[in-house]
Amino acid sequence: MNNVQTKLDKILPKVEKPARYIGGELNQVIKKDAEDMLRFAFCFPDTYEIGMSYVGLQLLYYLVNKEEKLWCERVFAVAKDMAEQMKQEGVPLFTLESKTPVKECDVVGFTLQYELAYTNILLCLDQAGIPLLSKDRTEDDPIIIAGGPCCYNPEPFAKFIDVVQVGDGEEQLVQLLELARQRKINNWTKQEFFEKAVKIQGVYIPAFYDDNHKKLNDNAPDRVLRSFLPDLNTVDYPKKTLVPLIEVVHDRPSVEIFRGCTRGCRFCQAGMNYRPVRERDKDKIVDIAKSQLSDSGHQEVSVLSLSTSDYSRFEELVTDLMDYCQPRQIGISLPSLRMDNFAFKILDELQGVRKSGLTFACEAGTQRLRDVINKNITEEHIFKTLDQAMDLGWQSVKLYFMMGLPTETYEDLDGIVDLSRRIMQMAKEKGKRFNVSVSVSNFVPKPQTVFQWVRQNTAEEFEQKHFYLKERLQKIKGVNYKYHGSYQSHLEAFFARGDRKLNDTLLAAYKKGCSFDAWTEGFNKEAWIEALAETGIDDNYFAVNELNPDDIQPWEIIDNGVDKEFYKREWQKSLEGKTTDDCRYGCVGCGINKHVECPFGGSLKHDI
Repeated sequence: MNNVQTKLDKILPKVEKPARYIGGELNQVIKKDAEDMLRFAFCFPDTYEIGMSYVGLQLLYYLVNKEEKLWCERVFAVAKDMAEQMKQEGVPLFTLESKTPVKECDVVGFTLQYELAYTNILLCLDQAGIPLLSKDRTEDDPIIIAGGPCCYNPEPFAKFIDVVQVGDGEEQLVQLLELARQRKINNWTKQEFFEKAVKIQGVYIPAFYDDNHKKLNDNAPDRVLRSFLPDLNTVDYPKKTLVPLIEVVHDRPSVEIFRGCTRGCRFCQAGMNYRPVRERDKDKIVDIAKSQLSDSGHQEVSVLSLSTSDYSRFEELVTDLMDYCQPRQIGISLPSLRMDNFAFKILDELQGVRKSGLTFACEAGTQRLRDVINKNITEEHIFKTLDQAMDLGWQSVKLYFMMGLPTETYEDLDGIVDLSRRIMQMAKEKGKRFNVSVSVSNFVPKPQTVFQWVRQNTAEEFEQKHFYLKERLQKIKGVNYKYHGSYQSHLEAFFARGDRKLNDTLLAAYKKGCSFDAWTEGFNKEAWIEALAETGIDDNYFAVNELNPDDIQPWEIIDNGVDKEFYKREWQKSLEGKTTDDCRYGCVGCGINKHVECPFGGSLKHDI
């Protein structure tokens, strides 16, 4: 019997949620190992419940395992109670499918969805017995790769990762893993593998550059252009998904209906990095949803995109899904809806008598600030929407805002209070019971966005503003206020805009016990402050400092396909309070169509 499995049989009765660690889910893939098989450990650096909710895991797991000689197995960060038991029993981090120690796999891949997961990369490598720094690994250690949104600035973790993948990963990952398999068969050195891998579009090898991005290898490109998947319909989408053994954050199958966004919100990293818009065929979406539901037994399905109701055949799609789901009493989740008449009609039909809460991303409390960030919704739109919602029986709304946006004043915060008060007044005049949940996140300037050069508020400024809002909102009956931790947001900006010097701070923080930093109960502010002092890093320089748009920034080694001049034009327009139209109405000149065909690139006007 597998030695890890034997020890797990002893450990698992002692830990919370042992089903996190046993594998065996419906549609799990088990393959027979062979000398010419490439073993890939796909690691989500957070708990099972979060990782199994990530649609990208399901997609890449399916696509890699379609290949006969590639075997993708899953790995998740283990909770602290499990980590203690594993340490006592001498159990290394292992894959769920075969209980193989991660160190014995050929390639280990991390998906990086948020900056506060960086210490968990080190946690997982450490628990696997793999040297943390790339330079300390031998030819016998696995190749460590990383992909995901955070890889648009890979510098803060560059010394820990051998290969960084940037862009759409469906074809790129399979190509990279097949190359790694050839390394195994042909006994190439890692250096020989890197020399070949760097020729794949979207692949960045940190060791091929010095700390100032001067090339150390002639094969390395001056800048790494992200990979593009021109047509979603050319790549298979899983019709059978892994079905979790325990409840996870999003416990339902999801179908990506399109990738990209045309709205141009100036704070939004995904809206820039996933350009251009590429839609999946409607009939394929419906077919995938039916297959996933019939195979898994789930009672709800979700469609996935950045702005669901912008799908060109949205009404037809929803009608077809409802025709299938309603007779079978299957729910449909439609996130990111624009609240127009059709949206309310279908929500009314889907939710019936029991109305769950609505969500509305206002982002800012005044029209002036919404114009600055290019959030093209008006106050009239908000009140018209909520007026209709109350008449149809909804009893609550969650309003999302950001605090600390560029040019924000306390008058903009007063706008949040005023908006909440007027909504409750409208409900009172209608004789309706209604609740408003105000959820405020702290603005984080992200690379590859219009606001990438903007200073972030200090943690103290955020705290003052949160207190200011809390004091005023708690006086309004029926309004609830929630907000995010300020120092965690500060660290998020620190890593989002950082350079390679931050690798030392990251390592120091990990050695002081930092991990699971995105979790309130796991976050150790004091240890981070000590790590910053110990490594002599000025965190304010990266987070709070206003950057010069003409300077070269660390993340510019990565080219997401959007022209820097476009960002500069949009930044100037934001300072003038001018908005930019949705590019479905006409090309706004972001430059993406120079790299991949854009449905709106170069045209003057489009019908939507």
